[in-house]
Amino acid sequence: MPATVIIGAQWGDEGKGKIVDRLAESADLVVRYAGGPNAGHTLVVAGRKVVLRLIPSGALHPHTLCLLGQGMVISPETLLEELDGLAEYGVALGHRMLLSRQAHLILPYHVLVDELREGSEAGTKIGTTKRGIGPCYEDKVGRRGVRVGDLEKPAVLRAKVSEALNNWRPTIQALGGTAPDLEAVCDRILRTADRIVPLLGDVSARLETELAAGKRAMLEGAQGTMLDIDNGTYPFVTSSSAVAGGACTGAGIGPTRIDRVLGITKAYTTRVGAGPFPTELDDDAGHHLRNVGHEFGSVTGRPRRTGWLDLAALRYARRVNGIDGLALTKLDVLSGLDVIKVCVGYRTPDGESLELSPDLADATPVYTSLPGWKEPLRAARAIEELPTAVRRYLEFVETTAELGIDIVSVGPGRDETIELRSGLA
Repeated sequence: MPATVIIGAQWGDEGKGKIVDRLAESADLVVRYAGGPNAGHTLVVAGRKVVLRLIPSGALHPHTLCLLGQGMVISPETLLEELDGLAEYGVALGHRMLLSRQAHLILPYHVLVDELREGSEAGTKIGTTKRGIGPCYEDKVGRRGVRVGDLEKPAVLRAKVSEALNNWRPTIQALGGTAPDLEAVCDRILRTADRIVPLLGDVSARLETELAAGKRAMLEGAQGTMLDIDNGTYPFVTSSSAVAGGACTGAGIGPTRIDRVLGITKAYTTRVGAGPFPTELDDDAGHHLRNVGHEFGSVTGRPRRTGWLDLAALRYARRVNGIDGLALTKLDVLSGLDVIKVCVGYRTPDGESLELSPDLADATPVYTSLPGWKEPLRAARAIEELPTAVRRYLEFVETTAELGIDIVSVGPGRDETIELRSGLA
């Protein structure tokens, strides 16, 4: 039962979309198992840029079945916008897509609360995308959530929305907002039902059936390990499970069904939003990484924070995900730098450690400097075609992270890739 989990090994935005899109050529199913429209996966195919927020990155392959698992939170309007956008490219999913009835709906009051909290002078600013993801997961855990399957039963949906609105009304008023009208919310959301209900089904059962038949599946995570609700830099994290273990709960399969975990890491590091980021740069090197790497959020357009590659964090990601191999992206962005630094550990008030510091706010990175290179890399299609300094950089990453590199991305295009070992089990 070949199932591979693709996870972000940093703070998200590692280029998972491109890797999943490429590997989907050999997959029968691609499953999104967590997160919502706060995750933007950018694909570049034949010079065209496609941004997917909810729909799995395998959508562009006509043979691939796309499943949206119960671990996700779904904005129905965003989903329909994506489907319409894909249709403009000549991609009609229809029978190739299945949406779990158990996934939860992001509703207008979730977005409102998210916006009010981030704009408030009080409390901790997480730096969310203001898409309502956190408040939607709050309703889910509070057992007052509205699920996608409720679109099939308007009376049930209305009762659930009423209960949730009654719960949120004091919070909205305390933050200076006005709670939306119950009927307006229900009318707005039920307008999407005619198109969404035909897509609903039992994702867990379908996935199990396909795996039992010997089909090859990829389970696609959202965000990255360091943003995981349990294992990330809490409280500056997302609201869902971004690690490999989340694939089991979010897609509804047992851990024995997973054969391989592929971690995605950039050749440097980025972070969006607030929270600790030990290797962050605010100098010419940082500006180079942001501008050459086009490090602006695919969902929000916000400039990303940039920094050197953090191998201590990568070793931590290897441990909590059980990573078997790495796909290293955006290697081409490092071209033009005279010196490239890599964080190999941290110095803390208690001394020096090679491992991730329990409190990154008190951590000073310990760097190793490696020679840079000037040559462009995007034409390379084999490891032997890369300059010596590049190959030494890759060898250093493999040795220090204690992980083999399976795939190297040297550009945004689907073909701008060097595959050293197969990324699929």
